[in-house]
Amino acid sequence: MRPHFVPRAASKALERTLRTLPVAVISGARQTGKSYLAEHAPSLRGHTLLTLDDLDTREHAAARPADFVRQAPRLIVDEVQRVPELLLAIKQAVDEQGHGQPGRFVLTGSANLLLMRQVGESLAGRAGYVTVYPMTRRERRGEGTTAAWTRLFETPFEEWAGLISASDAPQGHWRDEARIGGFPRPALQLDATEREVWFRNYEATYLERDLRDLRAVGNLGEFRRFMRALALRIGGPVNVSDVARELGLEARTLRRWLDDLEVSYQVVRIEAYTRRRTARLRRRPKLYWVDPALALRVAGEHEPRGEHLEALILADLLPWAALDEGRAQVLYWRDEANREVDFVLERGGKLIAVEVKATERPRMDDWKHLEHFTTQHGRDCSGALLLHGGTEVFRAGERILAAPWWKVL
Repeated sequence: MRPHFVPRAASKALERTLRTLPVAVISGARQTGKSYLAEHAPSLRGHTLLTLDDLDTREHAAARPADFVRQAPRLIVDEVQRVPELLLAIKQAVDEQGHGQPGRFVLTGSANLLLMRQVGESLAGRAGYVTVYPMTRRERRGEGTTAAWTRLFETPFEEWAGLISASDAPQGHWRDEARIGGFPRPALQLDATEREVWFRNYEATYLERDLRDLRAVGNLGEFRRFMRALALRIGGPVNVSDVARELGLEARTLRRWLDDLEVSYQVVRIEAYTRRRTARLRRRPKLYWVDPALALRVAGEHEPRGEHLEALILADLLPWAALDEGRAQVLYWRDEANREVDFVLERGGKLIAVEVKATERPRMDDWKHLEHFTTQHGRDCSGALLLHGGTEVFRAGERILAAPWWKVL
C-alpha cells in the first residue's frame, strides 16, 4: 500500500470491473476522490493519466479523438464529460480488439455518465460503472467501507443489539460531522476556517465550470437562488412548481436545472416505497444534497438541523447501495395518513426501516411510525432502527431497536 493511502469503499468494485471489462467509468461529484482512486488502484499503475481539465489536453482530445485514445496502450482519462466526442473513439478502439482488453480505459467524470445519452449509445456492454460518493465516516477513519447495513440484513433482529453495541466507533456529535461533511480535502486536511473557504470555492467552480459542461445557463444568479431554495428544503418532497412561483422563474427551467444537479451528483431524489414498484413512480420523491456540509453552505445556514442528520445517514447509505451491485435500494415511506419513515432499505425482498431523530433521549412518540411500518409489512420487514443522538442501545418495540447514530456509522 502506498504511503498515506486512504482506502475507499469503491476500491474493490473498481478492481472487479478492471478484471472483466475494457472500460471502467468512475463517476461522482467533483472532489470526491475519483482521480485519487484511479491513481492508487493496484491494477492501474501502468496506465497513463490524462486530464481534460488541462486546456491543451482538452483541445487535443476534441480535435483528434481517435489519435488521442491511441496515444498509450492503457489510459486514464480524467473528467471525460468535458469532451463527449471521445466516447465514440473509445468504443471504436475497444471494438478493434474484439471483446476488448480488460481495464484498457478508465474514465472519470463529475457527471453521471449513465444519464448522458452519448454514453448509453457508445459504451453499452463495454463499460462497468463505479460511483464515488463523499467519504463515509468509516472511510475517514481509514476502514475503507460503509456501515454494516448488509450485515444487518444477514443477522436476525434479536442479534442486532449485540452487533451494534460491540462497535468500537468513536462517539461523535452529529452537528460537527454535518459541518465537516465527506469531501476528502475539507474532511481530512482543513480546519474550520479553511473549510469555509474551500466550500465557497467549490460552489463557484461548480457554477462556472461543471455546470457549463452540462448546459448553458444564462443567469448564474438565478441558478444560485434555485440551489439555495433546494438546500433549504433538504429532506423534504420538492414541488418544483411551488419553487418556481417563489422564485418567479419558469418551472420548466427549474426542472432542467434540477436534472443537472442530479446528473452532477450534487443532489439525489429518494423514491417512495410501495409494494407495487410502478406506484413508486407516481409518488413525489424526497430530495437531499449528497453532502450535508455542502447543503449547509449553499443554504447559508450555520446551525445543522435534524434534516442534516438524515443527510449524514444517507451519505453512508448511498455508497452502500451503489456498491451492492443492484441488490439494494434506499427509499422512504409515507402512507395515506401521512405517517412517514425516513429511509426504507430494500434488499433481496427484505426491508429494514430507518428513522432518524436528533434527540439524545428518544421517546415512544419518536418510533410510532416505525411500529406502523413493521406491522403493515409483517415478515417482509427484517426489523427497524431508530437512530438517535444519544448513547444508549435499547429495544424500543417488538422489532424496533434504538441505537446511537455514531454506533452504526
